[in-house]
Amino acid sequence: MRRRLAALLLAVSCTGFAHAEDFPGIEQLMSAEEFEAAGLDKLSDAERDALDNWLLRYTARDAETLRSTSEDVREAEQEARIEARVRTPFRGWNGNTLFYLENGQVWQQRLEGRFAYEGGDREVILDKNFFGFWRLTHVATGRKVGVKRIR
Repeated sequence: MRRRLAALLLAVSCTGFAHAEDFPGIEQLMSAEEFEAAGLDKLSDAERDALDNWLLRYTARDAETLRSTSEDVREAEQEARIEARVRTPFRGWNGNTLFYLENGQVWQQRLEGRFAYEGGDREVILDKNFFGFWRLTHVATGRKVGVKRIR
């Protein structure tokens, strides 16, 4: 549970929300399974709002210190990151691209965009953005695209 809370705080701390209206709320930051497993589905609307407000205040004050000093947070940050290689041929993406990774995972482009690539570098990093959605970064070029895992 500590690791799950650390991961949640990490996700929230990475957001950098400027105003309360920018904060999507804890229910949007977690998957439905995580939300239920944490027991948050049992909270009333007022209790959930209070938790959202606390998270927002926390990220504005203490989150950066926790990110740099907590071993649990550092471990959770590593778990939310995948370093891999795309199987050849890798030619970038074109709007609905499937990415077959050497580790056996398959990811699909979920956001529009095109990127043509002719080089040989196939290293990618998959990590979650501040809203909890996955993105793929082509290491050699720094280009990013939103993805979802297929298998």
